[in-house]
Amino acid sequence: MQALSTVYQIISMLTNVLVMLIIIQFIIGLLFAFNVVNRSNDFLASFYMAINRFLEPVLRPIRNVLPNTGAIDFSPLVLIILLNIILIVLGNVIYG
Repeated sequence: MQALSTVYQIISMLTNVLVMLIIIQFIIGLLFAFNVVNRSNDFLASFYMAINRFLEPVLRPIRNVLPNTGAIDFSPLVLIILLNIILIVLGNVIYG
């Protein structure tokens, strides 16, 4: 039982890191969109592109399923909700 608890804690930690990366991507995207930070800022631009390359394979299938909403991308929100649902189900299976 303790091994399952450890696996759940590791999955929970990785999920939290992924959610933080999604939030950071969103914030940097807003900073670029509203010209608070210029896209010529090499550090932020490269950091944003690295996060995009990491998250794009996860977000692309969600974008393909969701209807096109124009400029608003709801796929990060859907991913966060799905990750939390998975954590809840795993927690109930392991501890329930």
